[in-house]
Amino acid sequence: MTRPVGDHGGIRRVTEFVLEEVPALVHPEWVDRFPWLVQGTTTRGRGAAPFDLGLFSSGSSEPVVRSNWQNLVRRTGCYAAWHQRQVHGADVFLHSSRHGDSIGPAEPPILSEPCDGQVIDEAGVLVTVATADCVPVFLVDPVTETVGAVHAGWRGAAAGVLETGLDGFVSRFDSAIADLHMHLGPAICDACYEVGPEVFKALGQMVPDASRPIDLRGVLAARATKSGVPKEQITISTHCTKCSASNLFSHRSGDACRQVGYIAKRMPRGSRHPDDVT
Repeated sequence: MTRPVGDHGGIRRVTEFVLEEVPALVHPEWVDRFPWLVQGTTTRGRGAAPFDLGLFSSGSSEPVVRSNWQNLVRRTGCYAAWHQRQVHGADVFLHSSRHGDSIGPAEPPILSEPCDGQVIDEAGVLVTVATADCVPVFLVDPVTETVGAVHAGWRGAAAGVLETGLDGFVSRFDSAIADLHMHLGPAICDACYEVGPEVFKALGQMVPDASRPIDLRGVLAARATKSGVPKEQITISTHCTKCSASNLFSHRSGDACRQVGYIAKRMPRGSRHPDDVT
């Protein structure tokens, strides 16, 4: 695995381990720290056909993609999944069962209006973002057991999608920013992600004279700490979609398929959704 060249502002790096049954890369520390949590970033898988979850890309056929979604929901022990067409903006949907937003079992995935993130407090429902170089941002409030996933490319980061997601935890779920944990998942690294001066300018970075690599996950980590998320509660994946042997899709490498970052509050063992009928 190629090691990213930046120090990410002193934010700690972690290497996710492979969860073969999904298949996915899972945060190693969160497994032990948050046993009530379901979290991961899917990979290509090991079968003849890629484990493609890209509903809005030109990789696999829609029946194949929808079958993969059904497998994802079933293998994670959930009963539903929210997804969306991503528009590289700053809108984040908030689903609070305490405020009457609970859903019944439905064919996965349930599609929201176009946006770039979802936050939820209902058990058994995955919120998801599709990526192939952009950053999947995972957010956890262990106090209220609220979780979120945000899709952050440079345009979304510049538009404030991370800050919108953080604000949603506070406004809708009564979270305290200081309680939140954040993981910046597998994405193109700061050695591979070369962009033009206009991207540096949009992200409020020192503007170079020509194209240079940028540390997008480092930028997002800095934005999170500025918003009040404690630095020690932020981690960054060592996996790069382009240069590391991580079995991930990369748009810049020519892949049309997509992986998905997913997160959910785990359903208690043996429980069923209240809308289930025997």
